[in-house]
Amino acid sequence: MERSERMEKYLLLTERNRRDILSALPREGDINKLADFFQNFSDQTRIKILSCLSMMNMCVNDISTVLGINQTTISHQLKQLKDQNLVAYKREGKILVYYLTSVNINDMMMYAINTF
Repeated sequence: MERSERMEKYLLLTERNRRDILSALPREGDINKLADFFQNFSDQTRIKILSCLSMMNMCVNDISTVLGINQTTISHQLKQLKDQNLVAYKREGKILVYYLTSVNINDMMMYAINTF
């Protein structure tokens, strides 16, 4: 039996199932977006920032003080989170106050903690 013939034999999968699965898979651009989104949760500092913001809206100085991480690092990580639309900010005078764009972000983190 040739290799190509072996590749066409599935244990549980039918040709129709295969076509259905392939038609339902996310498109390449969507896969890239998902990978970028979940990469935000691979950094401990970003997770700490998201956790802080899940409790209350905060400015860079307050996040820095709570976490004991310098403001430059916090600002850099906030920019990445903002670029991925996980956080946004509102200006209150001279201060930028950051907040989560969705409560689902905290729900997703709590799901991961409780599941794994």
